[in-house]
Amino acid sequence: MKKLIAIINPISGTTKKKQIIDYFTNHIDRQQFEFKIVLTEYAGHASELVKWAIEHTYDYVIAVGGDGTINEVARSVIGSSLTMGIIPCGSGNGLARHLQIPLDMKLAIDVINEQHVECIDFGKINDIPFFCTCGVGFDAFVSLKFARSKKRGILSYLENTLREYLKYKPNTYTVRTGNNTQQYKAFLIACANASQYGNNAYIAPKASLTDGLMDVTILEPFTFMDVPTLSFQLFSKHIDKNKHIKTFKCKELFIDLEHPSVIHFDGDPMEVEGPLKVELIEKGLNILVPTHPTNSKSIFVKTIDYFSNINVLNDLK
Repeated sequence: MKKLIAIINPISGTTKKKQIIDYFTNHIDRQQFEFKIVLTEYAGHASELVKWAIEHTYDYVIAVGGDGTINEVARSVIGSSLTMGIIPCGSGNGLARHLQIPLDMKLAIDVINEQHVECIDFGKINDIPFFCTCGVGFDAFVSLKFARSKKRGILSYLENTLREYLKYKPNTYTVRTGNNTQQYKAFLIACANASQYGNNAYIAPKASLTDGLMDVTILEPFTFMDVPTLSFQLFSKHIDKNKHIKTFKCKELFIDLEHPSVIHFDGDPMEVEGPLKVELIEKGLNILVPTHPTNSKSIFVKTIDYFSNINVLNDLK
């Protein structure tokens, strides 16, 4: 019988935590697992619980919460014999969405019961692990404002985004990869292990968690008139087709900053002064994933694909 600990962040998301505990207790396969459920009580508590689980030879640790909780648990799991699972309860759920882990709690528990394990890559920015995206520029700046805001949720995030866009000025960055050095005036530079920030906002539509490379997306300056198209393409997996976007893949890069800036790692902001080193670590995290992912597209994405295909056919005439 495998030993499992579920770590629940009691302040993430809107689902009542008693409901989560009841669901977990009722739907986890008791013939497969000896389990323990713990609610975090303070910042950093999840990391301590993972360390405890390692010392007590647990097999699985399940992160129940939003992207912050998942990042904290995953950072503590890498390098250990633990396998991680996810029950997504946040607003973004970027890693869970990329892995096609269901947002429905019962179905997410079914994924745990299946015990299908995949070993995925992760990234580091200045030695800080990330699992979806990291970056510098506007997205990091908004993450800092959002972290300091008393309001939570997607509406608050959008409010911060719109307000800050009106006064944000792009910066100049020197990007070095291997023997290549190039300077960009950029609104943001995103380094992606997974395809999206969360909420199905695909900043790197072609990113893979298992290819050993990160996808770099550079958004160059644009006008207010470009915002609707950029937003539309961000949520339809077509932002890499925008004329203001530069993309490439690499395993490591360095970013020189003109002045102190804000970075983010999976949405968590941090103010920095020096140059940035971003690297991709292959096969570093064992994680439970669906045995048969759906690969289903929303009606919205199918519609965009349909009209994109029409445009391609017209171009060929």
